[in-house]
Amino acid sequence: MSWLPSQDPVFGDKRSCDALELVIVPRARDLGDFEVRRALPHGKRQMVGPFIFFDQFGPVQFIAGHGMDVRPHPHIGLATVTYLFDGRIMHRDSEGNALEITPGAMNLMTAGSGIAHSERTPGDARNGGMKMSGIQSWIALPKSHEEIAPSFQNFTADSLPVINDGAFRARVVAGKMFGKKSPVGMHSEWFYGEVVLDEGASAPLDPDYEERAIYVAEGEVEISGDRFEAPRLLIFRPGDRIAVRAVRKSRLMFLGGAALEGPRYIWWNFVHSSKERIEQAKEEWKTGRFKQVPNETEFIPLPNS
Repeated sequence: MSWLPSQDPVFGDKRSCDALELVIVPRARDLGDFEVRRALPHGKRQMVGPFIFFDQFGPVQFIAGHGMDVRPHPHIGLATVTYLFDGRIMHRDSEGNALEITPGAMNLMTAGSGIAHSERTPGDARNGGMKMSGIQSWIALPKSHEEIAPSFQNFTADSLPVINDGAFRARVVAGKMFGKKSPVGMHSEWFYGEVVLDEGASAPLDPDYEERAIYVAEGEVEISGDRFEAPRLLIFRPGDRIAVRAVRKSRLMFLGGAALEGPRYIWWNFVHSSKERIEQAKEEWKTGRFKQVPNETEFIPLPNS
């Protein structure tokens, strides 16, 4: 997806326990046909591990003839993860990849030195109307990999490890969780997983990773006696073992990893450790030097500011 900065909201959530470092209330942004709620980047926290951007979109019910239409736009220095709860998205990129993104699948597009892509509702889904919801996140690449060749990985929902213990269900999207390891290749140490809890069920957030967070996408959870309704991003201090209990049926995303070697600059859809490289990418997009996305004639122009 495409990014522009917006103002953080004022909120009054208190700390739930010594291990809870920050509670972020996502800020809502209307994209026309649907709304997104942005948790990262935030004024008080740029990243959790390498996660530098975290958007929840939907749920939205498109009427017949309507859908998502994110025109071709560029990225550098990051990898995008698109994870759907409902619906389908047609991904096309300048490397020639064209694939439908479906619920529960892992779709990792590594921009590296530069890639452009579009995200649209497939034609058959558009004709009949479709419900859509999910998460898109950006993973900042380590300095040693910011300029690697662009690539795209897709892993179907059936190929990712699943834990099903009745009232507790989880899918390991990336990294290691609950004793299971995802097959997804990564350039740094991070983890990502979907957790669905029935009312009263609990799940542990192990202290294995340096930086950790839980995103409450749906429902309401309790941690150390305090309750948090969706949507909330709960960021924890290192080292403590956390248990989260569902007050009512809830859908959560567990995320985090090792901290990168330093902060990143963000401008529009570009993430990099170098301001000069971002200026170069701006000029490349403005002058049409990015590779084009096949079968696309539109594009999102470079913003004025």
